[in-house]
Amino acid sequence: MRKISLRALAAAGLLAGGFASGANAADLGGNCCADLEERVAELEATTVRKGNRKVSLTISGWVAEQVTYWDDGIESNTYVTGVGTTLGTNVKFTGEATIVPGWSAGYVIHIEADGSDGDTTNQFNDNGPGLFAGTPNYVQTLQSFWFLKSDHYGKVGIGLQSSPSDNAAILVDGSGTLVPANWVAFDVLNFGIRNKNGGFVTNGVDANGDPIVVTWGAAGACLPGDCYGVPTNIIRYDTPTWRGFSGSASWGEDDIWDVALRYAGEHHGFKLAATITYGESTDGGDVRPGGVIYPGFGQDSQYTQVGVYLQHVRTGIFGLVNYGNYQLDPPNVYNSNSASNSEDNNYYDDGSIDSDVWYFKVGVRNKWHPLGATIPYAEYQRSDDGVTGDSEFRWWGVGIVQEIDAAAMSVWLKYRNYEFEDKNLCGYYGCEDLDELTFGGLINF
Repeated sequence: MRKISLRALAAAGLLAGGFASGANAADLGGNCCADLEERVAELEATTVRKGNRKVSLTISGWVAEQVTYWDDGIESNTYVTGVGTTLGTNVKFTGEATIVPGWSAGYVIHIEADGSDGDTTNQFNDNGPGLFAGTPNYVQTLQSFWFLKSDHYGKVGIGLQSSPSDNAAILVDGSGTLVPANWVAFDVLNFGIRNKNGGFVTNGVDANGDPIVVTWGAAGACLPGDCYGVPTNIIRYDTPTWRGFSGSASWGEDDIWDVALRYAGEHHGFKLAATITYGESTDGGDVRPGGVIYPGFGQDSQYTQVGVYLQHVRTGIFGLVNYGNYQLDPPNVYNSNSASNSEDNNYYDDGSIDSDVWYFKVGVRNKWHPLGATIPYAEYQRSDDGVTGDSEFRWWGVGIVQEIDAAAMSVWLKYRNYEFEDKNLCGYYGCEDLDELTFGGLINF
């Protein structure tokens, strides 16, 4: 920066000398260089400084907040929250350095900082502390790993990072609606499901003998669909891309492993992206508070995902299909007291589960005005046998996303209706639906 200052002084001197031979009105005066030095000093003070000149530093991320109105059939309210852990406000530091031509090393430090996590709000808590943090206004590490990369042999990363199964099926979505509309019930994840009589649906008791309230996040397989959906401490390998195909594999924790195959390309005027993944966890048998199941953090389970996204380039019409099959082996504390244990309904006497999740989304992505693309969409999700063999969780929704290109921003308005059915848990009168209306926005940096 000192070299910059000296060059700036020299340039100012040349300018002053050039104008001095002209009219007095063109004389820059004696304060020109002092003003220029002040500006250079200001730039120095706002420059991001790196530890060395060999490794690059890129800072990226986004800020995302929303306003959600909800009505659970008995009570209603409006909350201001983030969009949920792993999608919330975050900053990522990425660095890379060339070792020799074709080989590089680098790092990623990914920090989430959310004022209120939408995943942990509920009927009694309007300020969510975060799934893995203890207090509101939390800061937590999402990823922290280093990597070695070869142009010909691929990339190996070691540390806290996303596995190939982490949200794999939904990440093929190229419509621009992924954050507000995916198969995870982020906005109502920790809300309890109401009976028609006004009470909460419960399923068994916890270790202290207290009833376990069935939440919307635990009503289907996983959350639903987001079975292996958080970063873990692993070794991950990614192949180079060959004719649109790429693969990944990872291992870590005690023990989690998974594999994935991906494709992305364009054919005959259509964009196509697809993935298939398979993962296993043999990491014990605890269940998270509230019945929220996080395989890879205590469950013996297997999970298969398939995601396919297709978009017509000229018209912008798109469709997304996600499928997940989740198999949970005993022990399963959360469902151990279910009144419906039967092999006929994919829910076994030993507490194991075999549950399917389907998610569909259709819409149009088109730039009808200078602001950016406008994306209206409709969605439908269904998850079977996530709580008991007779349970069914589904939702439908509509929404619209508006991109604002000049600000690297998106805003959205969406409506969802959530439904849960279980003849044993909901009782004679059934369970109440939950309605959600949300306005939100996200700005990238």
